[in-house]
Amino acid sequence: MSRASKNLLEGVLTFLVGLPLWLFTEDVEVPVVTLTKVGLVMMCWGGVLTAAGLFRTTRR
Repeated sequence: MSRASKNLLEGVLTFLVGLPLWLFTEDVEVPVVTLTKVGLVMMCWGGVLTAAGLFRTTRR
């Protein structure tokens, strides 16, 4: 498995894990972090990884 496909897969999975956290954890209280913000950060990081994977795929 190439690095581009790993980045692409990891980015999509990270985005898909962050999306329900962002959408459905507004009422959940955790002492240290806010889960909606964690979901938003995961979605952003997943988007960056997906873009990097797509960029590396097209650069070949």
